[in-house]
Amino acid sequence: MEMIIEILKALFIGVVEGITEWLPISSTGHMILVDEFMRLQVSPQFLELFFVVIQIGAICAVLILYFHKLNPFSPKKTRVEKRSTWRLWGMVVIGCIPAAIIGFTLDDFFNEHFYNAWTVAVALIFYGVVFIVLERYNRKRERAYLASHPKVASAVVHGKHVRPSQITAAAEASGGTDGDIAEAGLFKVRTVDDIDWKTALKIGCFQMLAIIPGTSRSGSTIIGGMLCGCSRTAAAEFTFFLAIPVMFGWGVLKVVKYVMELGMVMSATEIAVLITGIVTAFVVSIVAIKFLMGYIKRNDFTAFGVYRIIVGVVVLGYFGAKMFL
Repeated sequence: MEMIIEILKALFIGVVEGITEWLPISSTGHMILVDEFMRLQVSPQFLELFFVVIQIGAICAVLILYFHKLNPFSPKKTRVEKRSTWRLWGMVVIGCIPAAIIGFTLDDFFNEHFYNAWTVAVALIFYGVVFIVLERYNRKRERAYLASHPKVASAVVHGKHVRPSQITAAAEASGGTDGDIAEAGLFKVRTVDDIDWKTALKIGCFQMLAIIPGTSRSGSTIIGGMLCGCSRTAAAEFTFFLAIPVMFGWGVLKVVKYVMELGMVMSATEIAVLITGIVTAFVVSIVAIKFLMGYIKRNDFTAFGVYRIIVGVVVLGYFGAKMFL
């Protein structure tokens, strides 16, 4: 019975991981809250390993969804397309260099000194504000773009604010060229294939911020990508691809540390918990990634910024009240 209860907890944690790993709302922040109210009855060393290794399930979702795009050996691709795929992997490697250096050298330090509710809450709120400010700036640019392109403006169906997909469709319908359409008029990088090594390295530097709990790896890289001139779609997709080596590497690092400290020792319950968490995170990640890519074609990231601020305030309020009660 106890094993079943722990498996159900792992199932819930896997759902939280699968959603929050890809949406820019901080998986760590949510994991701290989940751990506060639904603690797994496992050893502290296993718990630290579990929260990292279940990310492998999330990464497998990316590999499945983008298998053709990321596969340079696909017989369905032309020679040019295969070269483009290898080039994309090169950009991913370049983007991972900063995080690899910082992660391997400072991981333990940041876990020891910054893995707490206060850091998470501040990071949630701060980057929530950044998302809102950045998207307000982007909406100003969208309005300016429409003002300077009356044909496009006349074809756009106005709502509360102009959606990126509306501008794209209207620009194409009005005869715009590739260099003058929609997000190309707002962002210099429309797709991940347009990312050069300088942009990849800059985004990789933003990814380093995710070592601070509550920042959100996807959040920091999406913000970095947009600040470097990437469209919302390009920034999100490159974030997914950057996660593959970073999170696999981080998972391997945690496994090695665990084995060096305790050996290959796990109880039957811990094995069941680990498998459940990984499989659940994989399934839910597929849904979350599809949702995010569909969402940002019609909307911006403002709602995620608001959500981050709300969660940050909740974390501050709960742990602040707990400290004084």
